[in-house]
Amino acid sequence: MNLYVGANERVGLFGPNGHGKTTLLNTISHVIKPRAGRVCFMGEAIDGLAPQKIVARGLVHVPQANRLFPDMQIMETLELSAFTPRARAEMKANLDYVLELFPRLAERRRQQCKTLSGGERQMLSIGVGLMCAPRMLMLDEPTLGLSPKLKDELAEAIAEISSRGIPLLLVEQDIAFILSLVDRMYLVDHGEISREINRSAEVDHQEIMDMYFGSGAHDHG
Repeated sequence: MNLYVGANERVGLFGPNGHGKTTLLNTISHVIKPRAGRVCFMGEAIDGLAPQKIVARGLVHVPQANRLFPDMQIMETLELSAFTPRARAEMKANLDYVLELFPRLAERRRQQCKTLSGGERQMLSIGVGLMCAPRMLMLDEPTLGLSPKLKDELAEAIAEISSRGIPLLLVEQDIAFILSLVDRMYLVDHGEISREINRSAEVDHQEIMDMYFGSGAHDHG
């Protein structure tokens, strides 16, 4: 089954740990070289391009685990993220938007990344992605390790980003979080896309959990 993301669309990827969701995003962004198939973006094949050239085209991947330089300040991190010509041209507008979207980053703009909380580091990681002037944004488990309150804040921010017309491909383990945000969702099973679910299908959380973990999934949270 092919995976596609349409203009202005929010698409989710859901599946158990170790089943290939992160590998898929790394392959799209060419961190991992694809062994077969094609990766196309805005009508052009990109699977032969280096990662930085893919970013320059506007396909931006925000990986999991907050891969930030610990000794750099927030403002340095954001400004240096606008490294492509198009991103540099939009830097001031994008910086204003990131600091408005995440007021905590504005308050702590001179702090080093290593002093931030997990939630603040995740906000900064998404801010780095936005500073690249994305035409599409791929987010890999943005809520990993966050409290319910911070998940809610992040969901609002991601919905706001999407409202600006930026298509999203969102990898998440929190089924409630992902269903609250996406228009469609792909289920990933052992490296394969096993099913596509449209929001209009009204499949509930428990049905999706049962597809992976059996009918006793509700007994295990």
